[in-house]
Amino acid sequence: MTATNLTDTTGARRRSLSLSRAAREFVRHPSPWMLGVLFVASVIARVIEGDWHGTDALVPAIMLVVFPVYEWFVHVFILYWRLCRVGPLTIDSLLARKHRAHHRDPRDIPLIFIPWQALIWVIVGTVAIGVFAFPRLGLGLTFIVLSSGIGLVYEWIHYLVHTDYRPKTRLYRAVWTNHRMHHYKNEHYWFTVTTSGTADRLLGTYPDPATVPTSPTARALHGVSD
Repeated sequence: MTATNLTDTTGARRRSLSLSRAAREFVRHPSPWMLGVLFVASVIARVIEGDWHGTDALVPAIMLVVFPVYEWFVHVFILYWRLCRVGPLTIDSLLARKHRAHHRDPRDIPLIFIPWQALIWVIVGTVAIGVFAFPRLGLGLTFIVLSSGIGLVYEWIHYLVHTDYRPKTRLYRAVWTNHRMHHYKNEHYWFTVTTSGTADRLLGTYPDPATVPTSPTARALHGVSD
């Protein structure tokens, strides 16, 4: 891909931005704090609980392998939910509405983050799974630590991709290009955010950008302009 095409499909740079300035803006929003508190609390609880076993090493290994696929499915089947009407009722989730708004204006910073109203339920569900679904509390706490840590990484990468901070490493450039093509080139491809070419390759949504037309609905998902 040439430099010109890259600009056309990933948006133009507006101003320079340092990582420190980006981080100061990042911590002004609710979801990093919510996930950060959960992460710190679960790390402390895990250390206090002790009871370490070899299976504790399996949890992060499995979660890191599975997360790109989980991220893909959430993006495709939850965030891309099409509003529907059943008689006089309109069924349209908060996450889907916020996601449509995020596509409509990818530079609106508050819309980049997981809505705090939805994140409350995600945190409650994560804690419930960690406490009740594992054979040992220690193993469940390991799950909570990893879940909150991965959530923080997700929020940071997604936020940073949508700022004016430009890639300085090959790995981050791949992630940056992947997600910005999803927004500025075609919303039907490149669904992963924290990785590039992982779940998208596996699930058939990682085409050669040169073969993909620019979508007229990348900003108005499903043709909805609300």
